[in-house]
Amino acid sequence: MAKLLILCGVASWCAANVHPMLAQAPSKKIKATGRSDPRLIGFDRTMKTFLREHDLPGAQLAVARRGRLILVRGYGYADVAAEEPVQPDALFRIASISKPITAVAVLQLVERGKLKLDAPVFDVLDLQSPKEGEGRFDPRWKKITIRHLLQHRGGWDRDRSFDPMFRSSKIVRELHVEPPARPNDIVRYMLRMPLDFDPGTKDAYSNFGYCLLGRAVEKASGQTYEAYVRKEVLAPLGIRRMRLGETLPEGRARGEVKYHVPESETGRAIVGAHLGELVPSPYGAWCLESMDAHGGWLASAADLVRFVTSFDDPAHCKILNAKSIDVMLARPPGAAGIKPNGKPRDAYYACGWMVRPVGAGGGRNIWHSGSLPGTSTLLVRRHDGLAWAVLFNSRHSAKKKEPASAIDPLMHEAADAVTSWPR
Repeated sequence: MAKLLILCGVASWCAANVHPMLAQAPSKKIKATGRSDPRLIGFDRTMKTFLREHDLPGAQLAVARRGRLILVRGYGYADVAAEEPVQPDALFRIASISKPITAVAVLQLVERGKLKLDAPVFDVLDLQSPKEGEGRFDPRWKKITIRHLLQHRGGWDRDRSFDPMFRSSKIVRELHVEPPARPNDIVRYMLRMPLDFDPGTKDAYSNFGYCLLGRAVEKASGQTYEAYVRKEVLAPLGIRRMRLGETLPEGRARGEVKYHVPESETGRAIVGAHLGELVPSPYGAWCLESMDAHGGWLASAADLVRFVTSFDDPAHCKILNAKSIDVMLARPPGAAGIKPNGKPRDAYYACGWMVRPVGAGGGRNIWHSGSLPGTSTLLVRRHDGLAWAVLFNSRHSAKKKEPASAIDPLMHEAADAVTSWPR
């Protein structure tokens, strides 16, 4: 039987913190919370079967049609040890689904004349090249624009070099700062590192690029990143409970699930009172607070669906105008949007979203997923007005597949099988 680690109120762990995973044989009943609808039973069956087959502790689902929430449910356990069920309004770490939220904040500031898409981020943030003896400065830094960062075209490729958002200990040592490395420390460190490619010439997924965008939001707005997003992006949509998460268990938000990982998934603590000790990866082996703009938000599935459906009617969107929505979803130029043979890519990364054009009528499917130890998430809006969010409090699957990726086609199948929708 697989085992999970759950941190119970302290940063260190011991044998008492190790709990067996749900042994969810096909006959095992998965409890669900929230109101069911017999017309949408296919979604329930999909979620329950998926949790059993992948041996996952818990999940949450929200579905909307034409901008109206029609299903919001929790499945399985928020906390396996306490047998605490996932509630329909529970909060989850959403990981990289934070990026579309940051993209909207940036585009909103562009609308308001506080930022320019093609402004160099080096100038926007008033950055300074390293002093003599602190490292070699790559002059291509000065060519990276806000638009490049939104589209992952800034010049960093973590597959060729590294992801600095998970390099806290090295950054702390080299810069002689207090742990953990915070965003401004990470930026200062990266100013000493060479880029992996010329800005704008290709795309490569970059958490660090969105870290920079979070700092641009702060510079342009004069507020903290979180304060600006909560007031200007989320509040107009009636979203009040979303917040940035905290790394350590004592910072667990009210209503937040616990995150479950295999016994072997540990790391040396980089934050808290137990620096250097082995801890479960979600609770100290990396710093969630430093990941704010690229992966730090907590949300419920319903709140994420409210966010993505706000773009259904661009003329009446409360947070972006129609022109900005077009920019947000537009195909990037060059290799990021066009194949080597000159044909458009079937899907591309726009400003904060993956986009797949559908049909000749201008329809588009948009989506984003998220993944961190203990977390796997998916947010989808289809061209036909359907939208859903699925959140898991583990990414460890008995089938060795990322839950968000594995559930994606099954959700489309469940949606396509509905014959009568709630009105």
